[in-house]
Amino acid sequence: MASGTIVSQSKGKIICGLAVPVKSKSRPSLRFTRSPFTGGVSLGPSVLATSKTGAIAAVLSFITAQVVEEVEKPQEKVAEPHKFDFRAFMVAKAQAVNLALDKAVPLQYPMKLREAMRYSLLAGGKRVRPVLCLAACELLGGDEETAMPAACAMEMLHTMSLIHDDLPCMDNDDLRRGKPTNHKVYGEDTAVLTGDSLLSFAFEHIARETKGVPADRVVRVIAHLGKAVGSEGLVAGQIVDIASEGDSSVGIETLEYIHVHKTAVLLEASVVVGAILGGANEDEIDSLGQYARCVGLLFQVVDDILDVTKSSAELGKTAGKDLLTDKATYPKLLGLERSKVFAQNLLAKAKQQLSIFDQIKAAPLLGLADYIANRQN
Repeated sequence: MASGTIVSQSKGKIICGLAVPVKSKSRPSLRFTRSPFTGGVSLGPSVLATSKTGAIAAVLSFITAQVVEEVEKPQEKVAEPHKFDFRAFMVAKAQAVNLALDKAVPLQYPMKLREAMRYSLLAGGKRVRPVLCLAACELLGGDEETAMPAACAMEMLHTMSLIHDDLPCMDNDDLRRGKPTNHKVYGEDTAVLTGDSLLSFAFEHIARETKGVPADRVVRVIAHLGKAVGSEGLVAGQIVDIASEGDSSVGIETLEYIHVHKTAVLLEASVVVGAILGGANEDEIDSLGQYARCVGLLFQVVDDILDVTKSSAELGKTAGKDLLTDKATYPKLLGLERSKVFAQNLLAKAKQQLSIFDQIKAAPLLGLADYIANRQN
């Protein structure tokens, strides 16, 4: 019987969910009780109704009283589903990274070199790479303190790549993160040495400051980063990028090689390094590496799109630079709309790689993928 359906002990018929007794030689007696499962109403022999009209009136009166009782009774609060505040997460992690970077590179002799290091390292930025490192470590059960030296190293390596990339012999740019580039402030010679200093210091910082992690993991992290920034990683992408400028024969495969090695490799390294420090197994490292590869390529596709759709003021760097230097970009080879579709496909693939993990714990990495896909500068 459906919850709340009313019947009499004698034969009856259902009218709009209420059981109405029909004429019977015996008088139908009705008792109303609350269902222990749903709070609905059922009947028994304690309430006497001498006629059909009387029964209906009794039923309606009782139901009305119960409805009033339910409305006036204090309502229990229903727990809201887990909702991850990505913005608050990014702000908190970026602040922690900035404090750690400030502490890691204090001003000291020679002052010009240290000033130049701090100028670019602390110039702002979204801190995506160090946050990826921290989030991956925490996903696997590690903590912020364990991964922070490596997270800072990722930002040092990224900043080095930007300083060198902006040099006149490379991309020759005047603006970075809304400020004059390093060589514009300190000169080309100092900018080269500043990048070199940040490169070497990144490895020193991991080796010296990482605490509570088995030595074999730390060695693996250092080896992975060395490969990521060397002739099989960042440098490889950069040299193919330079060689491809003005070359109309460059196709989509070469373009993907450039961006996988020049951009995606540091994002991938950030995630893999965090996972290693957190104690990930090989399957987890593989899934997170593929996630980061998709996110890294996504970062560059979005960067290419923004370069042709945003102003320099909005980007914090020179807009339209790729077009002026006749670089191969995704909008140039695929068109703007197909580039946007490609970006959405990369986002979906990145998220799919996280499906093996607890989705609440993976929320920061899922949020970072969305953030990269939807960024405006």
